[in-house]
Amino acid sequence: MNGADAIVKCLEAEDVKVVFGYPGVAICPFYNSILESEIRTVLIRTEQNAAHAASGMARLTDRPGVCAVTSGPGATNVITGVATAFADSIPLIVITGQVNSELLGSDVFQEADITGAVESFVKYSYLVKNVNDIPRVFKEAFHIANTGRKGPVLIDVPIDIQNASLSRFRYPEEVNIRTYKPTVKGHAVQIKKVLGELKRARRPIICAGGGVLLSQAQGELRTFSEKYHIPVVSTMMGIGVMPTRHPLYFGMVGNNGKPYANCAMNESDLLIMVGARVADRAVSQPDLITNGKVLVHIDVDPAEIGKNAGPTIPLVGDAKCIFQDFLREEFQGDYEDWIVTLNRYREELKPRRSPKPSFVDPAAFITMLSEKMEEDAVYVADVGQNQIWSCGYTVVKEGKFLTSGGMGTMGYSIPAAMGAKIACPNRQVVAVCGDGSFQMSMMELATYRQHHVPAKIIVLKNNYLGMVREYQHYTYKDHYSVVDLSGSPDLEKLAAAYDFDFCRLENMDRAEEAIDAFLGSDRSVLMECLIDPMDLVK
Repeated sequence: MNGADAIVKCLEAEDVKVVFGYPGVAICPFYNSILESEIRTVLIRTEQNAAHAASGMARLTDRPGVCAVTSGPGATNVITGVATAFADSIPLIVITGQVNSELLGSDVFQEADITGAVESFVKYSYLVKNVNDIPRVFKEAFHIANTGRKGPVLIDVPIDIQNASLSRFRYPEEVNIRTYKPTVKGHAVQIKKVLGELKRARRPIICAGGGVLLSQAQGELRTFSEKYHIPVVSTMMGIGVMPTRHPLYFGMVGNNGKPYANCAMNESDLLIMVGARVADRAVSQPDLITNGKVLVHIDVDPAEIGKNAGPTIPLVGDAKCIFQDFLREEFQGDYEDWIVTLNRYREELKPRRSPKPSFVDPAAFITMLSEKMEEDAVYVADVGQNQIWSCGYTVVKEGKFLTSGGMGTMGYSIPAAMGAKIACPNRQVVAVCGDGSFQMSMMELATYRQHHVPAKIIVLKNNYLGMVREYQHYTYKDHYSVVDLSGSPDLEKLAAAYDFDFCRLENMDRAEEAIDAFLGSDRSVLMECLIDPMDLVK
């Protein structure tokens, strides 16, 4: 057995089903060995999207997604996908080929110091120098990626190490990394303090972030909220912790969140932030969540607690474990007046839109689309105006809402939706993007076609980089610079080139009929929706 064979055996031991990637000489031994495995390989059309596709799979399976690319430009191209996963705490195993060990540092063809390049946005990285270390390295990598605060781990394997013979292959049964012992169980004293504050509170609220979904704690959070009638808001990455229409869920907070959700958080006397970083998009003014209220910050990563806002009660631990502990305790709280107030805010502060009838109203369209999607459907939003409309108007039932929150990476939705659909072929998966973000990943239509992935892709087309145009509208008084997307392809011809069905929606007159046909087709479908170029996010 050589090193490449050993890598494949490690992936099999971790029950990996799919590897997304792009081969090159430095990773060819691995791709040669994987032919003898049952592991499916998917050739992505550009390396960044290998990481995005692996991310989509990871978020549906709660297991690390895997991608493998070659050295040099293959490795550097994957960096944006790795950074995207790191920002949103998505577990990935990123395997990169590397030049021969004895040539490292000599600037040979397609050499790049990838472990150095990704240092600031991986949980950990390995440069394998001894072929016999491969089993240990992969066991540790999967453990690190999917425990504590989850995230990507990169493994760089020189080609000579892939070709070298192992003296013996034994995949470890356990991992014991002395310097890596993430805290999972919450401190009992801190838990009692939180429950004590809940007894005293009159206006409590839970703000749930993506960490709740990553720890699979949405069931426990929902049960706790329902048991004690505590209202919930979420960050962008926390969308889906509660069904959108749940009476105790009051929407997304932040700059582009619901006004009534922000009011709920600002006027609370007890704010429980769980699995959220307290970053600028969710909390632009940290003083608002500390002044005049008790702030409880729950996170599995102690580095996040107190980084942007000083909590009254810090609580380190896994969200699922902590809410299980909360549910074992009993306390009395009366929050009915608070719920009445929040329901009044929800009605009074409802967004008022005045869309032009000659175009598709993205808000109404997204609501109609998501209402018609299946109970456990997966909605994948890209980045830009389409993302903010999606966050504000998607009706999540018992399914998933995926997007790039922390990094805001355009082009995420198409490859991530592919990874999600391959992971769960029986679930309905829809990617929604703008015409700018679509063109960043439209080459992956070939991957969908090659691998018979029945794609459902919607392009909200306004012929602009809409979010930047909107910023320039407010900041530079309509002095637009480098946001005009003139020259974009004819999507009907593009769809035909990739054997996609195509439909174009010009206004809302036949929206319901078009959505029914779009969702009901068992083929790949590309839908183009014409949006008012001057429409604003609200």
